[in-house]
Parts: sequence; C-alpha cells; structure tokens
Amino acid sequence: MSLIINNLQLELDMKIMSELSKIDRFDASWSSIEKREGSTLMQLKSIATVKSVGASTRIEGSKMTDDEVSILIENISISSFEERDQQEVAGYFETLDTIAENYASIGITESQIKSLHNLLMKHSVKDAWHKGEYKQVTNAVEANLADGTKQTIFKTSEPGFQTKDAMIRLVEWYQNDEETLPLIKDALFVYEFLSINPFQDGNGRLSRLLASLLLLKNGYSWIQYVSFEHEIENRKSEYYKVLTDAQKNRPGENVTQWLIFFINCLNNIQGNLVLKLEESKKVSKALTPREKRINFYIQNHAGCSSGAISTKLDIPLPTVKKTIIELLNKKVITKEGVGRATGYYSM
Repeated sequence: MSLIINNLQLELDMKIMSELSKIDRFDASWSSIEKREGSTLMQLKSIATVKSVGASTRIEGSKMTDDEVSILIENISISSFEERDQQEVAGYFETLDTIAENYASIGITESQIKSLHNLLMKHSVKDAWHKGEYKQVTNAVEANLADGTKQTIFKTSEPGFQTKDAMIRLVEWYQNDEETLPLIKDALFVYEFLSINPFQDGNGRLSRLLASLLLLKNGYSWIQYVSFEHEIENRKSEYYKVLTDAQKNRPGENVTQWLIFFINCLNNIQGNLVLKLEESKKVSKALTPREKRINFYIQNHAGCSSGAISTKLDIPLPTVKKTIIELLNKKVITKEGVGRATGYYSM
C-alpha cells in the first residue's frame, strides 16, 4: 500500500504491519508486567538511563564510557562541568529525566521543543549563544567517522524563515493528523526533525529525546526501561545510511526504509526487555535479601568500592566483603582493579 504522509512517501506491506503489531501486542500486556515487576523495573530504568545518556552523546562524538557517565550522574548535584563531554552528558541526563517525569504535560509545540533544547544545552558553555533558539547559520548533518573526520550527510533547511516555516508545518501536521498510526507518526516526526535540523547544534541528541517523549505520550511506557539510544549506537552506520538514502531525494522522498529501521529498533529493544525481565527473575530467586540489596546498589553505582557499599547501606564491612564474594561466585557482578582501587560492576 502506497501512502503520502506529510509529503513523505511510504510503502506499507504486510511485513511492516506485522512488526507494528508485535510492538502493540506487547504493549497491551505491559500494564500487568509493570505492576508485577516494580522493583526490577526500577533497576532496569536506572541502567537504561546511563546507557541512553552515554550512547546518545557518544553518537555525536563524546568519549565518555557508561561507567564514567554513571559516576557523573551520581554526583550531578555537586559537580561542575569543565569538559564539553561532561557538559553534554549532564544536559542530556537532565532533559531525559525531565521527559520521564513530565511527559504527560509536555506538549508537541515549538515552544516546548525549544525549551527542551535549552535544557539539553544548559551546561554547554560553547552553545550558550544559540540554546533554545532556531539556527542562525547554515548547518548540515554530519557523521563522525572512525578516523576523527566528519562526513556531510545532508544539507538541511536554511536558517530563518525556511526553518521556522518547516517547524510550524511539522508541529501542525503532528497535532492534526488523527489517521496515521502513532508509531508511524513518531518515526516520521523524528525523521522530519532530523531533516530540518532546526537548531545550530544538538539536533541528533534532541531527536532521540523527542523519540522517547513521543513514545511515552502515545502510551509506550516500557521505553524508559530500555535504551533506544544504545540500539542506535550499535547500528550507527545503518542509522546514518537510511537517513542519507532518503534525505538525498528531498523533497517528497520515500522514507519506508527509515520506518523499517525505526520499528526494528523498537522490536529489538522490546525483545531485550523481555529477556532482561526473565534473567532478573532467575537471578532474584538465587539471591538472599542482603545479596539483592548490595547488587542493587552496585547496579546503580558502577565502580563502587566495598567501603562505599558498607557506608551507604550501613552494613558491616566484613559482611559486605563476604557477600561480594558470593555475588562474584554467582557471576552476578564483576570487579576491576586491585586492593583499594577495586571497583565492582553489575554483569
């Protein structure tokens, strides 16, 4: 079936509709899973947040590992961010957290999108002059290559009236289209946003945040327990290729392959979520209450020491060390370093 949605061509076949149905069938059973797996989901959300922040900023060139991201997030209220990577990670975390807590009240409007961009760039000294405002200088979508160079992927909307007009039309379409399936609308909104590239910088990061916002607003609440950003990072070359292949034919291009990529990413992370819930059940049954408590702390404080665990959980140090050995033997956690430099990580 050939469609034109918001001036974009789309070919919907039975395979695509089947993939969409898979996502929605899982979503129909999610509310009961959410009630049953409350404590497990808290752990998964914390892990997913670190992965999402780390992956999305690394896609744009950050060098921070997930462990470094976790430590920064843990100390975000008392930290100052001198390095650009740190500034971007802090901004992404605060924006993601704001979306998770307030998605129901965040509208899909120009002003709200600008506010999210402003928050995303909150700590970025280099971006202070343009945060929260549409671009003033022509920009282009670029890929960061392995050798450190950049490759122009697509020339975007020109600054000024062209960008403003494109964003007005995008928002109006999203608000008024009541016929297109929500998942398709979400995928096309993200694609158009990336193609317009309305801000001077941060468009890639903001597009992934907007994807989460749109999915949450459309009832796909499970998205916050897995990392959409991590899936894209793992398929970065494919991500850029499907964008490039479509965008080079603007306007009126065919975006079927982008939709397939977007839906496939969601199906993959949905499947990963199911596996993680199953694994968590098995691990939970094998652990004592104290082991569960210490394991949960390690999951949320990557690289922590036995001393820190003892202090924070008010458990005697000898007991912590004994429990850690048991967790290591059960292959629930791993360790790095020796002596006082030893840090513990969740598997």
